[in-house]
Amino acid sequence: MATATPTVRHPPKLVFGESFGFAYDTFCTNKVRSSLTALGMVIGTASLILVVTIGMTGKQYVLNQIQSIGVNMIDAEYEGGEHSKIAPDLLTIDDMHAVLLRVPGIVAASPVVPLDDRIPIRGGKERELRILGVFPEYSSVRNLVVVSGRFFDAVDEQAHNKVGVIQQKLAEQLYGSVDDAVGKVVKVKGLPFTVIGVFRERVDTFGQSEVTNNSMVIPYSVSRYFTDTPSVRQLYFSAADPSIVVPVTEQIHQVLQSRHRPESNYVVQNLTELVGVAERTANALTLVLLLVATVTLLVSGIGIMNIMLATVTSRIHEVGIRKAVGATNAEIRFQFLLEAILISLIGGLGGIVVGLALPLSVRFFTEYRIPISGLSAIVAIVVSSVVGILFGTMPAARAAKLDPVESLRHE
Repeated sequence: MATATPTVRHPPKLVFGESFGFAYDTFCTNKVRSSLTALGMVIGTASLILVVTIGMTGKQYVLNQIQSIGVNMIDAEYEGGEHSKIAPDLLTIDDMHAVLLRVPGIVAASPVVPLDDRIPIRGGKERELRILGVFPEYSSVRNLVVVSGRFFDAVDEQAHNKVGVIQQKLAEQLYGSVDDAVGKVVKVKGLPFTVIGVFRERVDTFGQSEVTNNSMVIPYSVSRYFTDTPSVRQLYFSAADPSIVVPVTEQIHQVLQSRHRPESNYVVQNLTELVGVAERTANALTLVLLLVATVTLLVSGIGIMNIMLATVTSRIHEVGIRKAVGATNAEIRFQFLLEAILISLIGGLGGIVVGLALPLSVRFFTEYRIPISGLSAIVAIVVSSVVGILFGTMPAARAAKLDPVESLRHE
């Protein structure tokens, strides 16, 4: 007698298309409620993208400012000695030449000899004039911008030509414009100097450097007419590459220290440390802003969970009918979870549009190009999905645990 093979009933497979259809229909049926819930994700996601954009913009701006001053620049200056009664052991032009001979990787150098004078201005008044005696290489080492005329060259230096380049604000105050300043004659310590150019710092240092608003730069060879000693206040060097700035700085310090008294102190510094501080500050600021955006996303996720719990309560009868016609707990769980994810993704996509549109719109009103990170948009989508899964799991699990008989009786 043949034995009948028992029929094994397998649970119905999860059908993604069907579950997505239920989730989409629910979203469309409750447009206002779903849209308001998704609005929280729009704000949170847009905040996330904008925070990354602000962090990148701030970091780029600060680094550009520092690099505009001269990322390869090295500054050497006499700081003082232990014995105050001993004459200052100042730097000299011979120190600069010694450094150029003994330290490889330096492409340009210039001394700085500061002098002071007073010049007449309109109305019979006088004003202070800061004179800087430098080499022609000073323009490239300090990354100066010549806005009119030219900077003096090696020929002017060797010929001891009485020429000078004045700061932009000084030119505008004395002559009305930078173009009118070129060709004018300024008396410096009784000698006539012809203004051959007008310059400015590429980044305004607000008087914190040797260049001020009343500065005039002249050849070093001519500045020696007004000094009794070959001492200089500062020595500027420019390294061939940013990667060698730190070791070159140390070598310059060793050379200078070896040429002077042991008790004399010299400060040799560069902008590398400042660049590192700027990067760390910008990264810390971005991290803080990201934490704020994360809180916004968490609040949005709690809103989604709250709405989904309310949705489960209002749809108990629907859940009972679905279970009565064969839907499994896994399918019910997946359906409600998919609804939460759908709301999160719609809000996330809306947030990406807003978050990218705002930085892009700036380009239509200014020449500044705000950096936009495509990675932030990808992260935003991932975060939106994760928020939907995390805060949709509890409502989905609650819906799946509903008793079908009790659910059908629910009104």
